[in-house]
Amino acid sequence: MSVVERKALIERDNHQLSIRQQCRLLSLNRSSLYYQPIGETAYNLALMQLLDEEFTRHPFRGVKSMVSYLREMNHCVNAKRLRRLLRLMGLMAIYPKPRTSLGNKTHKIYPYLLKGLNIDHINHVWCTDITYIRLAMGFIYLTVVMDWYSRFVLNWKLSNSLDTAFCLDALEEAMLFYGCPAIFNSDQGCQYTSEAFTGLLLANDIKISMDTRGRAFDNIMVERLWRSVKYEEVYLHEYASIAQPTSGLSAYFNFYNFERHHQSLANRKPADIYFNKQINTQHDHNNDDLSLAKNKTYLINYPDTWITQNGGNTMS
Repeated sequence: MSVVERKALIERDNHQLSIRQQCRLLSLNRSSLYYQPIGETAYNLALMQLLDEEFTRHPFRGVKSMVSYLREMNHCVNAKRLRRLLRLMGLMAIYPKPRTSLGNKTHKIYPYLLKGLNIDHINHVWCTDITYIRLAMGFIYLTVVMDWYSRFVLNWKLSNSLDTAFCLDALEEAMLFYGCPAIFNSDQGCQYTSEAFTGLLLANDIKISMDTRGRAFDNIMVERLWRSVKYEEVYLHEYASIAQPTSGLSAYFNFYNFERHHQSLANRKPADIYFNKQINTQHDHNNDDLSLAKNKTYLINYPDTWITQNGGNTMS
């Protein structure tokens, strides 16, 4: 039995066996029963904020480079502390590395399918990734599902842990509202190599593509999105609780999809590319269909309320 399961067997109101005797019988360290885990200190959170900002500006900086950077700012830190904080945030410098990050050996790794591929229509390739979002007294993680061709953010989710569930939820909702892509690209993180995640893709006849280890630019569209999200939304606000980034990111992704012009898209908006292509490649649609498609995005970003484009009406 695991330590957690053995701890659950402790009966604090047992008058026949003391806590000491129960711990001895269950091979538990008695001090572990009274330990209360604490979060990161305010100083560590401040360091994580500086690391996140510098990593967004210069993603090639490794641990030693970050130590030098912070020491120049009069922070007395060592490599051991920064390595732990960077791992906690899920940040890793972009450069070729020999076997420095081993994945789950029981998970199957799929080849990278996008090299030399001409991605010329929507739902040809979807991509995903996870990034760190700072809070005033902690941090959370953000994942997105994006259409590669149009850069349209199909769905996004926040989580306080790096588990598979919130990545899976983001993918399932995107598929529910926008159908299935031909190819789905991700990195080799354990969330994306898990049987639950790859099983959903294979069950829908979606080809799986995974970045080559050490080549973050294989998923360059999402990496570029993170830079926009951080500089245009996250760094401009001091989120105090998880409710604030939920509201702020919801508004930002609607702006990103429907209002923000992209030079790489000939100054068009992701929604213009995504929905116009959809109208042209599928059977006849009218303007009502385009309005409905926009409404679907609002349904994803505001799960409790469907905010329509016409007149600001709301429906439960």
